[in-house]
Amino acid sequence: MNLGTAVNYRVVLDTNILISAIGFGGKPRKILLLTLGDNFQGVTSSILLAEFHEVIIKKFPELQKILPIVERKISKKFLIVKPRKTLDILKDKDDNRVLEAAIEGNCAFIVTGDKELLKLKNYQGIKVLTAEEFLSVRRYS
Repeated sequence: MNLGTAVNYRVVLDTNILISAIGFGGKPRKILLLTLGDNFQGVTSSILLAEFHEVIIKKFPELQKILPIVERKISKKFLIVKPRKTLDILKDKDDNRVLEAAIEGNCAFIVTGDKELLKLKNYQGIKVLTAEEFLSVRRYS
């Protein structure tokens, strides 16, 4: 399945993907850079941005110096949604917030490393993929 490079495809990058992107590089970084470019539209919510900020501060203090730059770029390039529906489908409440943002943002994809989210594979037409799967589908690998 090749969806081309049209910006009209929207994607939520889970917090674990964002942290991997800025802290470790690899495929998550490639996806973040593509999202910050004009390849497709990144979607997030203020709740997900707060989680991202909190996890960096608590668990990855070495990344704090670049946090303001990354947050600025995300705020500028991503569509920040305010989910109107609250879901309670998955055990981890944070995972439900990812689904809520994807639904509100009319996303085609969620990219995550979270096992519980990945078990869904597809939720209301939104494909839930690993970074590797997303790059393979998007033909950016």
